[in-house]
Amino acid sequence: MSEGTIRTIDFNDTGLVRSLYELQRESYLIEAKLINFYEIPPLKETFEEFQACGEQFRGYFLDNQLAGAVSCTVEEETVTICRMVVHPDHFKKGIAQQLLNTLESDMGHVSLFKVATGKDNVPAKNLYAKNGYKHDRDLEVAPDFYISLFQKAVR
Repeated sequence: MSEGTIRTIDFNDTGLVRSLYELQRESYLIEAKLINFYEIPPLKETFEEFQACGEQFRGYFLDNQLAGAVSCTVEEETVTICRMVVHPDHFKKGIAQQLLNTLESDMGHVSLFKVATGKDNVPAKNLYAKNGYKHDRDLEVAPDFYISLFQKAVR
């Protein structure tokens, strides 16, 4: 496998944004099956809603094909990771780890990272835990459906 590159996704590039939208749907559908919850917000949003989300995205490209992405919002000294997606063909290749590393490196000025994932999404929870994210709490967001909240203080 060739080495991937990570770069900011330009939301003026409609074709690339469309690819990102389709990639996230494929990735979140796998998560939905894993956690048995199909109301994940990115699975419900329209392309127009996605275009207007206001998040910063970094994409992981293999041979100029989008294979993964991470998005975040920044408020003062806190980064909230909003989405972490990898194309199912590229699971278990370290792409999410590389995206997380790059995001943390790019955001050196902040003091806190936050992220949430489905309580039963063991691969995601393991990724964050091994990178120093501490479990904050579980939160019921729908009847009998919980997300796990994680934080990582960096200063």
